[in-house]
Amino acid sequence: MKRLKWWLLCWLVLSLVSHKSTHKSPGGNEGSDQGEDRGLGQGQNQGPDQGENQGPGQGPGQGENQGQGPGENQGSGPGQNQGPNQCQNQGQGQGQNQGQGQGPGPGPNCCKLFRNKTVVSDARCCMADVDSILTNGNRIDSVKAIESLEQILEETEIIETTSIVVSRFVAVLHRPKGPFTGLEFYVGEHEAMSDKAVTNSKVIARLPRELDLEPDNTVVFCMLTWPESNRTTWGASDVLYESRLVGLSVRGKNVSGLQERVNITMNFTISVNETQKPRCVFFNFSTQAYSHNGCLTVWEPGQNNVTCSCDHLTYFGVLMVSASLPPLDLEILTYITLIGCSLSLFALVITVLLFITKRKVRADVSMKVHINLAIALILLNLHFLPSHTVAAMSSTGLCLYMAISLHYSLLATFSWMALEGFHLYLLLVRVFNIYIRRYLLKLSVVGWGIPAVIVSLVVIIDRDTYGPVPLDSSNSNSTTICYIGNNTVKMVTTVGVFGLVFVFNVAMLGVTVRRIVNLHQSKESGQRDRDRAKRDTCTLLGITTLLGITWGLVFFSFGYLTTPGLYAFCILSSLQGFFIFLWFVMSLRKIGNSATKMSSETRTVTS
Repeated sequence: MKRLKWWLLCWLVLSLVSHKSTHKSPGGNEGSDQGEDRGLGQGQNQGPDQGENQGPGQGPGQGENQGQGPGENQGSGPGQNQGPNQCQNQGQGQGQNQGQGQGPGPGPNCCKLFRNKTVVSDARCCMADVDSILTNGNRIDSVKAIESLEQILEETEIIETTSIVVSRFVAVLHRPKGPFTGLEFYVGEHEAMSDKAVTNSKVIARLPRELDLEPDNTVVFCMLTWPESNRTTWGASDVLYESRLVGLSVRGKNVSGLQERVNITMNFTISVNETQKPRCVFFNFSTQAYSHNGCLTVWEPGQNNVTCSCDHLTYFGVLMVSASLPPLDLEILTYITLIGCSLSLFALVITVLLFITKRKVRADVSMKVHINLAIALILLNLHFLPSHTVAAMSSTGLCLYMAISLHYSLLATFSWMALEGFHLYLLLVRVFNIYIRRYLLKLSVVGWGIPAVIVSLVVIIDRDTYGPVPLDSSNSNSTTICYIGNNTVKMVTTVGVFGLVFVFNVAMLGVTVRRIVNLHQSKESGQRDRDRAKRDTCTLLGITTLLGITWGLVFFSFGYLTTPGLYAFCILSSLQGFFIFLWFVMSLRKIGNSATKMSSETRTVTS
């Protein structure tokens, strides 16, 4: 028994000697001052008082595999992730990753909630982390990082109002004292205060009394300036003013539906030009998109600041969007459109009736192409004029039908405009060998079939694309019609399609002008005919109407041409049907004159 005890004692001494020789020598990752992630005398996992991730403030016996005897790789100093005044992986020495006051900066785990309380140094460390992610990370990572930072700031323990400035972040943490009567934040580029103005303030935020905050409801204000030079942050379709987002939140409260609104005033450092206007939005973390719901934009042209008045708390910003028309101009354009479309609808119906009753006209292939365009315009006007009334009704199914039909008839109109250009190409460019078997049937398959395919695909992919949509996208209270609600679908299937048609038809119009000029040059100068010039002018105007060139004015309605361009577009495009009616009547007159001339020549020959 004595021999067994002696052997055990010798084994214990040898173990201790071996352990000290391994961990006290100045190796690459060990020692009291040089362990990779350890403090004084620490081992891999355990010590008599410390655990895997403990520092001196962690308390005894908290390790994963603890014991009071000499563990496998023990130490009693600060552990892997704790140490005084450090964010992560720290010890008192100068290990591979951290040392007291010498580490490379905050690690990737700074924005994780700590087991005990969160202090200001933790929040500052998290800000540095998020700043790095905003600079180098993708959109998803940056959104998650901002959410984590907001939670860290709310949980940070403070005694009095504290401001934190780290790189692109300026934050203020305010702890209410006594009855809450409202709160104001004044924030500059690199400083922030509550209830006290700062020099060159960028943002002033006012919180209402309705919040009714308690002492444990820490109020967090956080302003960040986006690092991206293009300033299209988080998928914003417009420019985010000065790349700035302003966040407001309250610890332990989800604030929404306020009667007394939160007012955030942003001062402009540059003047807003006439083609833009500010629009207050907030970032919805659920949909990861900007929205203006619940926010009012208080701004007048010439004003050097904008106030966002919102009924909830989150991250807010100001988008610089294209300036909309004044209400008076918008009302006038609405009446012009309604009158023009109504007149066109009436004229087009008469055109179709005349086509049906005139046998000689029905034999003309060109007239058949014109009538298909007229029918498409009739469908377009029939579904556009009552769309506002249907959108105001509570019938979802009827609005869905109206939106789909309006989209289809618009695409059919574009298709037949393009086919008018193709038909003109055959007549003026190819001239010879233009016979195509079942020509009109093939044109009808293209003119009516392609729009049906496009609309069917949209319905199959997302039926909710169609529904009530405000005519003015920047004003949700404007006139609503049943149409396409998805901007991407709208741009691709309408603006994109018409853009292709417009380019092709402009080329065909250019070919027509060239042919007419060549015909004039082939004649002697003394044979100029004023009547012929009038006829050529009328021909060009008629072809311009049939090709839908006037619709292209919408591409030039921007900047200083916005208002004049929209007036010209609304007048000429809404009256397109009426112009086609005039073209049709002139064509009937021409056919009648030709028939009369032929009959008179026949009588002369027979006599």
